[in-house]
Amino acid sequence: MSYEVLARKYRPADFDEVIGQDHIVKALVNSIESEKIHQAFIFSGTRGVGKTTIARILAKCLNCESDSKPTSKPCNKCSNTVEISSGRSVDFLEIDAASNTQVDKIRDLIETVEYKPAKGRFKIFLIDEVHMLSPASFNALLKTLEEPPAHVVFIFATTNPEKIPKTIQSRCLQLNLKTVNEEMLFSHLKGILKKEKIDHDDESIQLIAKSANGSVRDGLTILDQAIAHGNGLLNKDEVKKMLGTIDNSLLFELLGSIIDGDGKKSFDKLAEIEQLSPEYDVILRDMISILHQISLEQVLNNSDSEEIKELSVKIDQEFCQLLYEIGMNSYSKFKVHPSPKECLEICLLRMLTFNPLQKLSDNDQTVNHQSAEKKSPKKAEKITQKVNISESNDTNEEKLLKSNEDWMKLFNSMELSPFARNYFGNMSLSSHNDKTMTFIADINIGNVPENIMSEFKIAIESKFLKKIDIKIEKGDVSNSPIQVNESKMKEEENFAKDQINNDKDIQKFIKKFNGKIKSDTIKLSK
Repeated sequence: MSYEVLARKYRPADFDEVIGQDHIVKALVNSIESEKIHQAFIFSGTRGVGKTTIARILAKCLNCESDSKPTSKPCNKCSNTVEISSGRSVDFLEIDAASNTQVDKIRDLIETVEYKPAKGRFKIFLIDEVHMLSPASFNALLKTLEEPPAHVVFIFATTNPEKIPKTIQSRCLQLNLKTVNEEMLFSHLKGILKKEKIDHDDESIQLIAKSANGSVRDGLTILDQAIAHGNGLLNKDEVKKMLGTIDNSLLFELLGSIIDGDGKKSFDKLAEIEQLSPEYDVILRDMISILHQISLEQVLNNSDSEEIKELSVKIDQEFCQLLYEIGMNSYSKFKVHPSPKECLEICLLRMLTFNPLQKLSDNDQTVNHQSAEKKSPKKAEKITQKVNISESNDTNEEKLLKSNEDWMKLFNSMELSPFARNYFGNMSLSSHNDKTMTFIADINIGNVPENIMSEFKIAIESKFLKKIDIKIEKGDVSNSPIQVNESKMKEEENFAKDQINNDKDIQKFIKKFNGKIKSDTIKLSK
């Protein structure tokens, strides 16, 4: 077969071609140019980020024949660099620790250390997945690693540096490779497609870059698969089918229905998503990603997506964080759950259950409320009576809130979620007429989220049995319900403490046993 896979064909030949590892490249180039080359290196990082590739480039830099000393720019033309690239250099020994864990293999390697290199300046040992070596193998390496001959360089590559003994780590220069971000990987893949002269669109490359999860090798492998799947072309629809990717517009609608507390619509939308045959953990993973973007937009206003902006206004920050935690908790259980579908459905049910609006069946409640009024006029009459703030008569004028005291009485009688109580409990009443209720909010408080405003309007309208517009002005807040309640509670706590401090029997008991009362444990009796 003459075809060469993209991951091998476009493997970097020098440091200039390495992407996403500038901090590693800079350290190695500086050490080579200053002729301060360490005796042993540990390259650690996840799969496909360039550990072995950088090790081979470093070996070529040390043994390149284009200069009289090691160079940071290997020529890739001399016999030494060509042999290292092709894997047949006698001075560059690459060992797979996963298949050579026995101590005998390491002892055989140590015996060859004393022999000088055949052609190059250095004899270089690359041990891949070094954390797989046995404890005895590591012990056999210790002395040689601490005082190797001047012509020997050890390079260890690992995806799990924590499993390498500290005694080995302390003798090496450890360099941690990072995952490659999507933007950088996108540019890299796009450049390769241009060189290969393959028709493509940017969205398909973006999907592949995202699926690679920071691994260059994974990105190139998926790209190879996508080209084969598209018969030599890259098309976003074909790539989505191959990856099982879901259209984000469907996920936005699903999250929107969860925020609205609409259970039926949420599961109808899930059924629509299921027709695309995605993996259930992928659905939840993408939902978590969207919630993350919403959270950032609420704090930083950094999103370019109109859908993200709309949802960030619709949901308050606390509920968004709660949905994120529910999603993450469910995602962690996918591997052990017997049915991925059930795991996702339970996750959605939890998100709906903990919705502060608690309106999973608003339409049914509205119908039930209307029928209850028809069947039970006395009950409706009782509801009307609750609205009267001053009980002198039943005119609209008497129902209006005239002061903060009236507002506080109404607020304390309302059933609101903790989110809504936190917002409106810190506001004071400005004015109230037949159609509008105006509040004053602190200038440092942001806009009230749509779902919180909707919940409060429903609660207010159920008290007054008519539609009321809610307006909020910025200004100095005084005597808000929460302020008054906290002040009252503080006074009652101080009164309770004074009673205890002035009670002779209690003080006598404390003195007898040389005791002390913790003031923060004094609680008011209910």
